[in-house]
Amino acid sequence: MNTRRNFLKHSGLAAAGAMLLGNKAGAAFFEKKELHAVGVQLFTFFSSIDKDVPGTLKSIAGVGYKEVESAFSMKGGYYGMKPKEFAQSCKDAGLTWTSHHTMGAPFKMPPGGFKMPGGDTTKKFTMPKMPPMANLKDSYQQIVDEVAEGGLKFLVCASIPLSTPDEVKEAVDILSKAGEAAKKAGITLCYHNHTHEFEMVGDSKPYDVLLKQVSPDALKFELDLGWATVAGANPVELFKANPGRFPLWHVKDISADKKQPVEVGTGYVDFKPIFAAAKTAGMKHFFVEQDGAPMPLQNITNSYNNIVSKILS
Repeated sequence: MNTRRNFLKHSGLAAAGAMLLGNKAGAAFFEKKELHAVGVQLFTFFSSIDKDVPGTLKSIAGVGYKEVESAFSMKGGYYGMKPKEFAQSCKDAGLTWTSHHTMGAPFKMPPGGFKMPGGDTTKKFTMPKMPPMANLKDSYQQIVDEVAEGGLKFLVCASIPLSTPDEVKEAVDILSKAGEAAKKAGITLCYHNHTHEFEMVGDSKPYDVLLKQVSPDALKFELDLGWATVAGANPVELFKANPGRFPLWHVKDISADKKQPVEVGTGYVDFKPIFAAAKTAGMKHFFVEQDGAPMPLQNITNSYNNIVSKILS
């Protein structure tokens, strides 16, 4: 009886409060919903995270981020740790380690550095010599086992050679095998794009080939919204044509001149209609990424604030 009386009392106060607020505010009072968890891709911190991994993770959580997606580390492995150790470090910081990026084939640094995927010829990543990196072509089972050890549900192929018809054919084979192995471990393999996947190779676009020739049961996609937009692809149309195939997104904004990533909400990518199609896409998690961020923590803080106030609101 006391429980019922308290319920009636508090619900009555809530209704009265809604009436006082007016119809619009009152409706918002009852319809307020929890925002989707916001994640960050740690490649944004490539230049600094290895200097203080625990401190970087805590700073990210302090902004309001809830999830992280890992990438490459100059310490090797998972920021110098075993998968279980890194998972615990994320948990200690108040974060969930959700996904991991790996290469599809052995990485080779182009002469003069890695050019920005958007086509800016004035800026290049000149990365120092990297420690050995596992890749799906040579060791997909090892990678799947490590990701499973870390408790992840998503593994992402960050990039794979797709410059010739033969490379595209090989990519289909590599991703099919790796995807089947991941599925057996309860992990979803996704492919992450830059811009070249949407350029013609022979008589087709590699992205279309991967969508059509690799089984949806073996491969899903992490759509990089920024680079896809630069390439002329329409994310919403991709979702409609391939519903449920895009469980992961990179929320990346691009400068008006289409040359470099910028803070989310300050570039030219129109995120509102993309997020409105999240259900069609099958989106489960999204990660803010700003390649080459000049001030990573400040940049992701501004991006977070813009996402919460302008996109998810």
